[in-house]
Amino acid sequence: MRISTAAPLALAAATALAGSLLATAPASAASHQGGPHLGKIQYDSPGKGTRTNTSLNAEYVDLHNNGKSGLQLKGYRLKDDTGYTYTFPAFTVAAGKTVRIHTGKGRNAGAHVYWNRGSYVWNNTGDRARLFKPSGALLDSCSWGKGSGVKVCH
Repeated sequence: MRISTAAPLALAAATALAGSLLATAPASAASHQGGPHLGKIQYDSPGKGTRTNTSLNAEYVDLHNNGKSGLQLKGYRLKDDTGYTYTFPAFTVAAGKTVRIHTGKGRNAGAHVYWNRGSYVWNNTGDRARLFKPSGALLDSCSWGKGSGVKVCH
């Protein structure tokens, strides 16, 4: 009886491939297991795009903390594809809670922070929101094409 070495080699190759795929999983996959991730994005403010503060604040990104403890967001950055960047001030989002980042002007309070811009950030025909740690490491990203004006990322 001859013993083939092909089966053990195939198993070793499959195991190595699976390990390399897991090692290169996107940042968004890791965020589901705990920590911050992008949620709902209202990229097209409802109604006419009047650039009033009310209209600007109806454009927003929700950031959810899936972790088991509060997360200090100071220095975290939210960016779009053209480079507009919101850098979080000292702000803690509790475990299991969401903070909403509004485009317009306002006073940071409760679960709402404000970019304090006078123009829209997110492109209605397609864009990408990316969340970075203060170190510069990408934590999560979410993109969309032309659509309904709302994207639910996770």
